[in-house]
Amino acid sequence: MSEIVSFSGGAAWSAPRLQRLARRLAAAIGREATLSARQWFWAELDEPLDAASRARLMELMSAQPAPAQALEDALVVLPRFGTISPWSSKATDIVRQCGIAAVRRVERGIVYRLEGFGRLAQAQREAVAALLHDRMTEAVVYDPAEGARLFAHFPPRPLETVPLLREGRAALEAANGAMGLALSDEEIDYLLEAYRRLQRDPTDVELMMFAQANSEHCRHKIFNARWIIDGQEQEKSLFQWIRDTHAAHPEGTIVAYADNAAVFEGRECEVLHPDADGVWRAHRERMHFLGKVETHNHPTAISPFPGAATGAGGEIRDEGATGRGARPKAGLAGFTVSNLCLPGFEQPWERA
Repeated sequence: MSEIVSFSGGAAWSAPRLQRLARRLAAAIGREATLSARQWFWAELDEPLDAASRARLMELMSAQPAPAQALEDALVVLPRFGTISPWSSKATDIVRQCGIAAVRRVERGIVYRLEGFGRLAQAQREAVAALLHDRMTEAVVYDPAEGARLFAHFPPRPLETVPLLREGRAALEAANGAMGLALSDEEIDYLLEAYRRLQRDPTDVELMMFAQANSEHCRHKIFNARWIIDGQEQEKSLFQWIRDTHAAHPEGTIVAYADNAAVFEGRECEVLHPDADGVWRAHRERMHFLGKVETHNHPTAISPFPGAATGAGGEIRDEGATGRGARPKAGLAGFTVSNLCLPGFEQPWERA
């Protein structure tokens, strides 16, 4: 059986950010708020740590032993239970590469302490919690010891079926709500017709996979949809219109629309790599340019930091998956902002 240990870390936020949070909390609870925030770490161990490994783990995290007594007026923000955070994946790998093999996984959270939090009315407590965490990706508890629940292990659940043939649309609507599938009315109608045609009930796994694979985040279904203007169906979808540029002017393109990235004709340059004898030498080779754009508006709008991190990871993945030898070198981020109206640098489109 694994052991869970915890450590107290350093300050979670800068003083100015903490002050901004305190002002928002004061507005929510109707009085001045004294707020502190510290990082907190949990580690799941396959076996107890020796003194040297424990000291190395705390050094990696810039942490210290957690206090033995319970924290008063504490509110703890953790990754959602049942998930593994992106930070955990990377940090666990680093810890193990540093020779601490007994650590199975590490996670982190933030312990906020708000003076008088325990004496607030329930509605005020909920308002505070709402301001301090992202409900899409995080959970709130009131004792750091509850962080051990992040490492709970459960046996696999048996496959279940949704009684669509017997209960009809109501069964799909109930599954949609219970499983958090976020299916639209049109998608529910589509599934209802499809499974009635197949004359069988869907499984919970099939519905979950449909919801993920068919989400607007994963599949550009709007760009591939039928396009109707003033009652007239157009010959091309939006995505076909985008591809029209390449169809009309394919010059200099090596690969177009392969796994969300493209390769443009490059030039001769010197590349350093080892020969068969293991000696590194410079070679003149033609190097092509790879480019892609990651559209991550939806998840970034819902959950800015994890959404943006997923976008960066998706960009690196798509570049590497375009072809053998593809290497990410630089990233580009585009931001749409309001009119800046900089004095002495007014732009034609700006209006007062």
